[in-house]
Amino acid sequence: MASSPPDAFRHPDALRHPDVTAAVAGLRARLASGNRILLGITGSPGSGKSTLAAGLHAVFGAGTAVVVPMDGFHLGNAIINGTPLRQRKGAIDTFDVGGYLSLLQRLARRDEPVVYAPDFRREIDEPVAASIAVPASVPLVITEGNYLLADRPVWRQVRAELDEVWFMDTPPDLRLARLVSRHVEFGMDRPAAEEWAAGSDEANARMIESTRPAADRIIPWC
Repeated sequence: MASSPPDAFRHPDALRHPDVTAAVAGLRARLASGNRILLGITGSPGSGKSTLAAGLHAVFGAGTAVVVPMDGFHLGNAIINGTPLRQRKGAIDTFDVGGYLSLLQRLARRDEPVVYAPDFRREIDEPVAASIAVPASVPLVITEGNYLLADRPVWRQVRAELDEVWFMDTPPDLRLARLVSRHVEFGMDRPAAEEWAAGSDEANARMIESTRPAADRIIPWC
């Protein structure tokens, strides 16, 4: 992780918003107990989850926080290629939720010297195993992903492992523009990126937005 927060996190409006400063202050207070805190950050595709997670990592420091993205549990392309899942990559049933739950349970127990978590590499569009080290000494684990509040079997167990879940509240037009730009950055041409964002991503977004009332905090973003 970078040693300074990304530009979006350093934006004065984002940092000065009372809901954001209150959320960070509350997190600091919880960490004072010495217990490990598992913080979930959720929201629709393009809402800024990874940006906020990276910003929090920079604010708290590498010795205090580590980011473990849910995206590390995407089903591999070898599994979904040639199936209907390929056209819905990113939908809730294209993740190994059992594997993700097992990881969260290990992280919550905090009884191993280090736990290795997978990451997702957008440049190759694949998860990569054992790419993130989480030492037992690190008290704050930040995990970000689309479906942390989903009211479905196993996903409810995922929610139970998390001490708090924050929901990203981002204007739809801004979220969509960010999403298209991200798809283009990682290899799609713009028409294909716009089609994917308005199709598969938007279908996922509608489902994710329905989980918003279950969040502990709503985080405004700009």
